[in-house]
Amino acid sequence: MKREDILRNKSDFDRLRNKGKSYPGKHIVLVCLKNEFEFNRKAFLASKKVGNSVKRHRAVRLMRESYRLLEPQFPQGYDLLFIARNTINDTKCADVKKSIEAASKRLGLLG
Repeated sequence: MKREDILRNKSDFDRLRNKGKSYPGKHIVLVCLKNEFEFNRKAFLASKKVGNSVKRHRAVRLMRESYRLLEPQFPQGYDLLFIARNTINDTKCADVKKSIEAASKRLGLLG
């Protein structure tokens, strides 16, 4: 069964990269763009610059959990791309959550 709320297609990523608004935070970069759906689609990325596979997977887990805690506050109908920066290593979930909150407020997603 395929989940609809996850960004997967290359065309979606290209559209986000070309037309989306982005804001670099301390631990993450958030890219967002309005979509035509009634729900948010999201993706969490960590490049090899973040570290080995253990560190990259931990970065993705931190971003997912931080978004999960903030999800009720986000408006619906957006494509969201969370990209981990190498400063995410050795941080706590609360710090990543603050970084996501700050980037979301800066982009006008959170009030």
